[in-house]
Amino acid sequence: MRRSAFPFFKPAMNWKIKNKVFSLISLIMVICFMITYFALQYAYSIYDEQLYSKSSQLLNLSSSGIESELKRLERLSFSMATDSQIQSLLLSIDGNTPEFEKLRIRSYISDKLVQYTGYEKYVYSVEVTDKLGEQALAGQSQVVSGAKREMILNESAKGSGESRWILPDGEDATLIIAREIRSYQNQNFSLERIGTLVVRIRLENIVDDVIAGTELKNGEMRIASGDRMIYPPRLDNAGLSLPEAEEWRHGYVIKQLNGRPYFLTQIQSGYLGWSYHSLIPYDTIFNKIILMKRILLIGFIASLLAVMVVAINFARSLTRPIEDLIGRMKQVQKGDFTLMEAEPPDPVTLQMDEVGQLHRTFRMMMQQINELITENYAKQLTIKETQFKALQAQINPHFLYNTLESINWLAKTNGQPQISKMVEALGFLLRSSISLREALITVGEELEIVMCYITIQRFRFEERLEFEMDVPDEARKLMLPKLTLQPLLENSIHYALEQMLEPCLIRIRTKREPGKFIIVVEDNGPGMSAELLEQVRKGEARTRGSGIGLKNIEERIVLAFGEDYGVRLDSEPGKGTSVSIIIPDETGDYDV
Repeated sequence: MRRSAFPFFKPAMNWKIKNKVFSLISLIMVICFMITYFALQYAYSIYDEQLYSKSSQLLNLSSSGIESELKRLERLSFSMATDSQIQSLLLSIDGNTPEFEKLRIRSYISDKLVQYTGYEKYVYSVEVTDKLGEQALAGQSQVVSGAKREMILNESAKGSGESRWILPDGEDATLIIAREIRSYQNQNFSLERIGTLVVRIRLENIVDDVIAGTELKNGEMRIASGDRMIYPPRLDNAGLSLPEAEEWRHGYVIKQLNGRPYFLTQIQSGYLGWSYHSLIPYDTIFNKIILMKRILLIGFIASLLAVMVVAINFARSLTRPIEDLIGRMKQVQKGDFTLMEAEPPDPVTLQMDEVGQLHRTFRMMMQQINELITENYAKQLTIKETQFKALQAQINPHFLYNTLESINWLAKTNGQPQISKMVEALGFLLRSSISLREALITVGEELEIVMCYITIQRFRFEERLEFEMDVPDEARKLMLPKLTLQPLLENSIHYALEQMLEPCLIRIRTKREPGKFIIVVEDNGPGMSAELLEQVRKGEARTRGSGIGLKNIEERIVLAFGEDYGVRLDSEPGKGTSVSIIIPDETGDYDV
């Protein structure tokens, strides 16, 4: 006894046919659903990666713009601290300087600071504190406590003349550049401290200008130094609620903040060591994706239920007539042939499908057995067995066309004109290739196939593919075998364009000879050697493709028009290849 190749299916072999059909259709639907679901999940994960890449680039550009402005302001503070006039004025102040002279000197210093910062929209104020602890101010006055002022002076002293950055806090919301002013003029090149420069910066204005017009404007940017929030000023450390360091596995994370999902991206600054975070509301960028996920899920569930209902009805429609037939057979098994004659034809018997044929054949067989039960028994059994034939399902081309139309509609709906054009061109090519209505078509119809093929290839090769076509209108009415020019274009792309790094020119032009019209497909590819050219002409060369070869095209032309027409191949190494299609000239104009 032959064993089953799938022993785990053995219990199902005894199921009723309707259960088998229903189970098979359900299994196929579940498998298709799972494959599609995981494929979509994979596609969505790739989309997340692409979104992170774009967000990271945007965040990197924004942070570079912010820090570029901060570097410029830092250079401005250096220019002010090393200005010769400010240095001279600070050196002229000591404990013996009269009060009126001190006021005049500080006024000069303020005027000089205004010259530096008058057009700086990001500078809130500039203060210069002299050795006596008095200040010269340019810009808006910022009232701070003595402890805050002392902290600024101590922090600037740590820099020993270099700039020190002091972050905003609850008392002072501005970003501060503080640096000591040290003497370097004339004989006083001692680098001793002669004052302190404090520049207050409107960091929020810099950030607003940098992110204006970007996607970050619809979301939020946050800047932090360690655990301390720098921007925006309205948030404190408790309101940050950003992910922990271990959560940033891929540079981005989707996290609930204040009850709303956000797409978070972060980068680390190399200049100040700050960390920049972009927070974009998840629903603003993923609402279409989320909607599509829900539609697909609901659609799959609805289609699964619908298919199950159809599968049940389909299985019943198959098995009910068979069960009825089994009942009739049991009657015959008991030797009752008269019931077959007495019963009127039922709807199943009137059907034209296999089950209806089976019923009719069985009825006829029983009638003949009843009449000739002795001599025709074996013969009728043979007839009965031959009625069970397996039909092979053929792929309906309309299903493929409808699928392409659906893809085209989705592409247009989602604003993808390139995909739409490619699908339309592919649909036209498939219709032209599958259609068997005629073997000969006009040159104009063939050129439509060529243009659809070129449309698809241009999306693939972009500017590397240069295509020119010069075919007069009267030539478009001539006849030639279908799919004559398109395979030649395919050969030019395969053997010329794909072998070149620079752009490849493929051209279709025409010329005439007495009684003949010649369509030339030529390219400027690498060409062929004389030996290879001879092999190709004889059909002896091994090709790398599996399409329609030159020999096939020539045989079809000769079969259609005679031995005087066909294909002519010319090629030279380094100068390209040209293929001439020779067909009858029926335009009525034979001037060459």
